[in-house]
Amino acid sequence: MSTILFHTHPMSRGQIARWALHEAGVDYETRIVEYGDGMHGADYRAINPMGKVPAIEHDGRIVTEVAAICAYLAETFTAAGLAPDATERADYYRWLFFVAGPLEQAVSLGFLGVVPTPEQQRTLGCGDPQRVIDVLDAKLQRDAYVCGERFTMADVYVGSHVDWGLAFGTLPDRDGFRAYAKRIRGRTAYQAAKAIDNRLIAERNPG
Repeated sequence: MSTILFHTHPMSRGQIARWALHEAGVDYETRIVEYGDGMHGADYRAINPMGKVPAIEHDGRIVTEVAAICAYLAETFTAAGLAPDATERADYYRWLFFVAGPLEQAVSLGFLGVVPTPEQQRTLGCGDPQRVIDVLDAKLQRDAYVCGERFTMADVYVGSHVDWGLAFGTLPDRDGFRAYAKRIRGRTAYQAAKAIDNRLIAERNPG
């Protein structure tokens, strides 16, 4: 099995991809890309012209965008059993891309202090930002995981956003979010990946 080259920075969405790599159980080599010249230099821009991390290289193919990385790993390394089966596929893709699209947009608007008017909401992919949060909350109050009772790779992506949202206050502290975050934080792969990034962050910020 070939080794994946994992381009990341510990203080980035690369934390999601690292968790996904650990859940998939694959070998990978970490290449830290520094902010500034590192991400915007010619070498890295050849990998991701957007100058953003993370990105992975596998068997001559490059995958960027965290949701895409998660889906690629689940579908490529099937032994981990994290891709959806036929009955789970609809929920898996629905909520994976709900979080990648409407939730990301809603959270970004909130972070920037932008409250779209009803007229503006008609032009936004997320529509009403508050409704986006309420819809995800209702889903996680109803089901233990994205696909019901079974953890899948979609939970790596959705779970990371809920985890961060609670930690940084970009999502409201609600029972459904809190219980879901507790479930995902208990996973061995989550803890192993988080320990690596926490160590890398500590090395950059001693004391």
